Amino acid sequence: MITKGFASDNNAGAHPQVLAAMIEANQGHAIGYGDDKYTKQAIELFKKEFGEDTEINFLFTGTATNVMGIMAASRSFNSVICTDTAHINVDECGAPEKITGSKVIAVENVNGKLVPEKVIPLLHGFGFEHHSQPGILSISQVTEMGTVYQPDEIKTLAKLAHDHGMLLHMDGARIANAAVSLNMNFREFTRDCGVDLLSFGGTKNGLIMGEALLFFKPELVQGFKYLRKQHMQLFSKMRFVSAQFIAYFKDNLWKKSAEHSNKMAQLLVEKLKDIQEVKITQQVEANGIFAIIPEKWIKPLQEKYFFYMWNEELNEVRWMTSFDTTEEDIENFTAEIKKLAANG
Repeated sequence: MITKGFASDNNAGAHPQVLAAMIEANQGHAIGYGDDKYTKQAIELFKKEFGEDTEINFLFTGTATNVMGIMAASRSFNSVICTDTAHINVDECGAPEKITGSKVIAVENVNGKLVPEKVIPLLHGFGFEHHSQPGILSISQVTEMGTVYQPDEIKTLAKLAHDHGMLLHMDGARIANAAVSLNMNFREFTRDCGVDLLSFGGTKNGLIMGEALLFFKPELVQGFKYLRKQHMQLFSKMRFVSAQFIAYFKDNLWKKSAEHSNKMAQLLVEKLKDIQEVKITQQVEANGIFAIIPEKWIKPLQEKYFFYMWNEELNEVRWMTSFDTTEEDIENFTAEIKKLAANG
């Protein structure tokens, strides 16, 4: 068994109930490309969460879901405004710009968040043909800094977007962790707050593959099935994506998994609070911890527990907990940190 690290919730395996659902779906034949009973059931589960008129489309990856959402909701002459830390700006290898043609404009984040005062100076040039036309505000929930948008913050950004004829996109790669943090159902802080399209992820919370792109405005989905096929995101054996989401929603598995990973993050913070050399740099609101630690600790810690540097100049690291992180994992990890602290 490889030692569990704290690099990313992507590194965790699949939840056993998700695997079991895929094995069950493997029995016999099913019509391909989404015209199967599993996909129909998964779509109904999403509609129960978000509303009957929600349009749901399954894709392979989070990057594809973000990119395809932007493509469906904009034109190549539009710009997408996000934070400097946003996944679409930092971690998608320029895919949003290459594939959609839209210009990604990144502004300085405030505690990981997109805030109106940073956006408003960019909302100009509407109708001016020499200027990229602002079309989408994109936010991540949970943010890349581990913080969580409050409903009022989302409503404010939605109003700002809508007042300027724009749309609000949410990258929900860790949306389950946000729902648990907010103690809300998914719809309450997405559609009900003015979000127009949502990238709904589950891979970081126990799924193997597959994401869902949700449209809350019917006009956005026009022609999307052709775009999905053109961009190689139409999975032939769709039942294996859909079956995962059936398991994910059954008995609130998504919630139990996210509650656990969030709880483990809080436990880690609690264990670290008395170690003076460890400085937590962001409010821990979900399952991510950002901390500055002595440089000499980094290599020996990484040799035993894999994790990423966030800011090498500051010796700031990122520690992520997962649905399968145990209290023993936390105890062992913090014991290593305490040994390093004791050795000076």
